[in-house]
Amino acid sequence: MTARQPVLFVSHGAPDVLLNPGATVHLWERLGADLPRPRAVLVISAHWAARQPTVSTAATPETIHDFGGFPPALYAMEYPAPGAPDVAARVRELLAGTGLPIDEVPDRGLDHGAWIPLKAMYPQADIPVVQLALQPYAGTDWHRRLGVALRPLRDEGVLILASGAVTHNFGWLTWGTNSAVVPQAQAFADWLGDALSRDDRPALLDYRRIAPHGAGAHPSEEHLLPLFVALGAAEKDEIPLRLEPEYTYGGLAMDAYLWQTGSASPFRTEQQQ
Repeated sequence: MTARQPVLFVSHGAPDVLLNPGATVHLWERLGADLPRPRAVLVISAHWAARQPTVSTAATPETIHDFGGFPPALYAMEYPAPGAPDVAARVRELLAGTGLPIDEVPDRGLDHGAWIPLKAMYPQADIPVVQLALQPYAGTDWHRRLGVALRPLRDEGVLILASGAVTHNFGWLTWGTNSAVVPQAQAFADWLGDALSRDDRPALLDYRRIAPHGAGAHPSEEHLLPLFVALGAAEKDEIPLRLEPEYTYGGLAMDAYLWQTGSASPFRTEQQQ
């Protein structure tokens, strides 16, 4: 019997996070090493949006360098993981079975929200990867419903990886080293962690109105919407483990959240070990 895969949300941060690996990259490395090895990964990234849920059926997805102004070494990076058309077909089946719309494209590659954390987690690029587009104006509960529909994949050996950001306000960033943490970013990140620990779904779904600096942390919603896919894919009794590696550029909370069912090799923080 296949062990149930966890659900993982990561804040992927600025694309240059791989050039100067710090606490976040080391966390991703630990997650890849310690979590049960999946047969495939389904990524919901903040950097692929479509009018309706759209899955990529690419057999050999290209590495998309969808950013500008960074050092040449970043553009030289590739992540040649295979695709998984069979998993894409299963995604279509699951969404259609719950009455949700679903489309497909044959040639969508992996954007940086997908390949940057995966390059640290699975550096051999030997696990098939599929991407599913989000709908940036459809709201939080829509994305929670997507997650619920996708939940069966966890029992089929597929890791659901939601990649976005706990905070994503460029006006809060200072582009230097050792930047002081922006108080508003920390206040929102801590509120989010508390609401998730209590599984307060009404508050989470209405975060823009309820959370301190909710709308400020996300002037547009696309970077937090993957979190709600993860929330939907998790079971009600799975309280997420909050992983807090660092803040980058002062205003980017790099928190990750892991929902996992008890297994032979659950992930633990260093403090819990």
